[in-house]
Amino acid sequence: MAIIFAVPIVAIITSHFQKTARIKAGYIKDQLELEKLKHENYLLETQKLKLELEKMQIETEDKTKIL
Repeated sequence: MAIIFAVPIVAIITSHFQKTARIKAGYIKDQLELEKLKHENYLLETQKLKLELEKMQIETEDKTKIL
């Protein structure tokens, strides 16, 4: 009699673990995408700052030449 009830319980537990694993996989995939976007944003911001610095240096050189 106990074996009859054990099979559905094992199926429910297995199903639960599979769903949990799928959710975790989706979470990890989303986290990875977020980290990629953060890295891309970092690279873009760094490039922007480099360009702004170069612009400031050029403007300073131009002002120095005028004087």
